[in-house]
Amino acid sequence: MAEKKTIKLRQIGSPIRRPKIQRQILIGLGLNKMHKVVELQDTPEVRGALKKLPHMVEVVVD
Repeated sequence: MAEKKTIKLRQIGSPIRRPKIQRQILIGLGLNKMHKVVELQDTPEVRGALKKLPHMVEVVVD
């Protein structure tokens, strides 16, 4: 069976003084502290959340 693709995300922006919805998206992605890295399945939902926060989240390339 094929492996599930994953994507690594790093929080690079602070949620302080940001709209509540942006803070909720960060928490949904598992990010809540600066420079934290999480590995998630590469799904359309994760890609959509990433596009809403390009100023706060970056994709980590190994």
